[in-house]
Amino acid sequence: MREGSLEAPTRHPLDWMSEEFYQEEPLFEELERVFDICHGCRRCVSLCTAFPTLFDLVDESSTMEVDGVAKEDYWKVIDKCYLCDMCYMAKCPYVPPHEWNVDFPHLMLRAKAQKFKKGQTKWRDKLLSSTDALGKLSSIPVVVQTINAVNNNTVTRLAMEKTIGIHKDRQLPKYSGTTFRNLSRKEEVATKSAKNGDRTPGKVALFVTCYVNYNEPNIGTDLLAVLRHNEIPSTVVEKEACCGMPKLELGDLESVKRLKEKNIPVLAKYAREGYAIMTSVPSCTLMFKQELPLMFPEDEDVKAVANAMFDPFEYLVLRDRDGLLNKDFKQALGSISYHVPCHLRVQNVGLKTKEMLEKVPDTTVKTVERCSGHDGTWGVKKEYFDDSMKIGRPVFRQMADATPDYVSSDCAIAATHIMQGMGRAQDDKTVQKKHPISLLRMAYGI
Repeated sequence: MREGSLEAPTRHPLDWMSEEFYQEEPLFEELERVFDICHGCRRCVSLCTAFPTLFDLVDESSTMEVDGVAKEDYWKVIDKCYLCDMCYMAKCPYVPPHEWNVDFPHLMLRAKAQKFKKGQTKWRDKLLSSTDALGKLSSIPVVVQTINAVNNNTVTRLAMEKTIGIHKDRQLPKYSGTTFRNLSRKEEVATKSAKNGDRTPGKVALFVTCYVNYNEPNIGTDLLAVLRHNEIPSTVVEKEACCGMPKLELGDLESVKRLKEKNIPVLAKYAREGYAIMTSVPSCTLMFKQELPLMFPEDEDVKAVANAMFDPFEYLVLRDRDGLLNKDFKQALGSISYHVPCHLRVQNVGLKTKEMLEKVPDTTVKTVERCSGHDGTWGVKKEYFDDSMKIGRPVFRQMADATPDYVSSDCAIAATHIMQGMGRAQDDKTVQKKHPISLLRMAYGI
């Protein structure tokens, strides 16, 4: 075994501002090197469709090696990668500090960034990644009803597939007629002083996220209610923009930088005032914990925000370990099929949502740790819909076993995708879709 292979994985900063990062020749040299290592290993074959695509290209080539694959076919692999990071964090034995220095997700990101810089990205993909703009438009009265109706109409969905490439069968999240920010103005925050734990600050600043603000504001209000019930002073971050994850996945790194310049100064102020910063969407939490620090490794404000950032259940379990959690639960939750999203798994905080929900009496949690296949906007697209359903098939089957009372995932979009894969309507009364935060509020009886 090569030296370094038994050491803990580390991650090198993303050298995205260098000239070489955007040069095609060095990119393709590195793609060939890494693809050759992946071909010789094949450990990640079951993770997604990117690796099977690569291995099929190799096996069907004239040499049955990477050197027999046409360079233009590399894009077939790149386009199938949705940057879940699971190959790096859970599978690859050759990540740094191993001398082979394989970082497959960052290599795919580099290729996507070159594609974006050359103007080869589809208008549809730019539109879908503009979550703030779409949300603001879709939250306008009358417009919201129209968009929700269009998204559920067979004729208009067929037209959307033909014109912009959003698959006609993909169940799309509904937009809420009222944003979380409007609702939160009516929510009182806790005024009592909460004790600081050994591991957690005693007050919370909530970064809302586009999805919670525009699609499911109840997740945000439920989180505030849980914090208030635990006498944890909480506030909503005074202003925010999209975290930048959709633009990162697109390779639009300049837009990521612009969004960072809007968010980080605001969030750093909360971090330095002793707040725990929290989001209820794992991708947003990961963006601030990992992706921005890797893009801006010298930025002290970015570091401060990363150090203050918590997943909600990570925070609550740590409060419990400090003896500060309210465990006076009023309502059992029955049987829960719980899916762990990829962007939560790669945060390496453990199964904190499961641990928290299992504290509720007469509650069982069946956990599924596997990619659902949706990944943000990837599974919405016409050309990837079938792949997304194929990847998710084992998840759909495992989540449906024993007919649970609730289907739940920290990623609300993944939960919608899972319900579709299970053949369940989103408003199914037999097996209900509930976010873990909403389940916890139910358990408290508040």
